[in-house]
Formats: sequence, C-alpha cells, structure tokens
Amino acid sequence: MKKQLSLFIALLLMGTYSFAQTPTNIKVSGNCSMCKKHIEKAAKEAGATTANWDKVTKILAVTFETGKTSTDKIETAIAGAGYDTEHKEASVEAYKKLDECCQYDRKKKQ
Repeated sequence: MKKQLSLFIALLLMGTYSFAQTPTNIKVSGNCSMCKKHIEKAAKEAGATTANWDKVTKILAVTFETGKTSTDKIETAIAGAGYDTEHKEASVEAYKKLDECCQYDRKKKQ
C-alpha cells in the first residue's frame, strides 16, 4: 500500500511538472490592432497557451508549457511574422510583407 501511494505521488508530481505554465513578458515592436492579431497568432502557433500584446507598452504577455515550447521558439515565430522582439530581429523580407499600418519604425534596423 505504501509503495503504491509513493508511486501515485511521484506520477502526480511528474504530471504537474510537465503541465506547468510559464508566464513570460516579451517586448515586441508593432503599431496597431492588426499587429496585435498577428503577434498573438504567431505566439500561439509557436505553442503559447495564452498571448496578449499591449500596443501601448509593446509587451506580449504569454504563458506556455515548458515541455512543449520556449520563449526562443515563440520569439522566432513572431520575428518570422515580421515583428522584432527583444532578442530576435525580423528579416527585411518578413517586415516588408506587413501591411503599411503595421510597418513600425525600425530606426536601428535599416
């Protein structure tokens, strides 16, 4: 009985660990509500379980399961969608595909 209880507790703890949600804030360049839609979509496609970008602060608040994705993967996906993050730079090609209203100021980039 004691052995079964120990096994049950171990499995329960492992299950809890693998489903732990990690909250993270990422600085992401952008301008408008269309940017918000694209940034949040890219984050979720990269594995974020929640994503909320604030166009005033330029902060993307995300949560994700650490066993399924990472901040690096999420930032890479956002850069692939044309938006610079604090650690990843969008390619010129991806940036130029953005709608005109979404083309934010890239002073240090170009």
